[in-house]
Amino acid sequence: MFLLTNRQEAAGALWNLSFDDKNREAIAAAGGITALVSLAQSCSNSSQSLQERAAGALWGLSVSEANSIAIGQEGGVAPLIVLACSDIADVHETAAGALWNLAFYPTNALRIVEGGGVPALIHLCSSSVSKMARLMAALALAYVFDQRTEEFAPGGPSSEGTSKTMNLDEIKRVALKKIEAFVLSFSVPQNFAAAMVSSAPKALGQVAEAVRIPEAGHLRCSAAEIGRFVAMLRNPSSILKACSAFALLQFTIPGGRHTLHHTSLLQNAGASRVLRAAAAATTAPIEAKVFAKIILRNLEHHHLEALN
Repeated sequence: MFLLTNRQEAAGALWNLSFDDKNREAIAAAGGITALVSLAQSCSNSSQSLQERAAGALWGLSVSEANSIAIGQEGGVAPLIVLACSDIADVHETAAGALWNLAFYPTNALRIVEGGGVPALIHLCSSSVSKMARLMAALALAYVFDQRTEEFAPGGPSSEGTSKTMNLDEIKRVALKKIEAFVLSFSVPQNFAAAMVSSAPKALGQVAEAVRIPEAGHLRCSAAEIGRFVAMLRNPSSILKACSAFALLQFTIPGGRHTLHHTSLLQNAGASRVLRAAAAATTAPIEAKVFAKIILRNLEHHHLEALN
């Protein structure tokens, strides 16, 4: 029991420390990634608290590009997939957060696919009682499938490769449908219809309030991540367009902890032009159009706030 308590406290302390950039570097330099991956590998039958803290510490460390790549190289994807399958919301939420960060990098996305992580994320996206877990699972799936899936096709005999590619295409189809269902679960049709007709603050505000996930305001994205979501607004998939707009809306809602950071990144990336195109696109889903309108309103709100 003493050893278990010590491990819980250590993992919890590292999780807390990982919110700071310099601490993340120091933890990694001291061998923390190897130690935490080992802990995650061995804690699937341990207490809920230990599992949550092990996944949480890896989530915190994975904010850094170098750490995220190192976690994948150290074998951290597989135990996070196991923890993502937990029935405990606090455990699978932290694991989903870590997998979302890891999936940003193609090598880790491939590890998630090969390790059976896509079905686990699909299950979370559709079944978790935690809206945050569902959001981060959806975003992890979007990262995996906004790129060319043939890059994941293994080598070997052509017949085997073709079979595996077809299977991956089917998994992608299911994943995209679950992402779509997640986004639509926040939809109030009459509110969206009103917002399509009018860009009045009241109409847009009703949609924003209905889709807002308050805890998402604590998530902080890098310039590269924001840039990827902006690029996703141009993706041929209407589902990924809607998903990226949904994410950017969450990150820019006034009052969020990192809203100013995200709106600044969007402005620096020249996202307004892409958002206006998304809002006006005749082929885009209504959700993507309305979300784009709200994000533009949020950007304008913070621009005016900065001038005062």
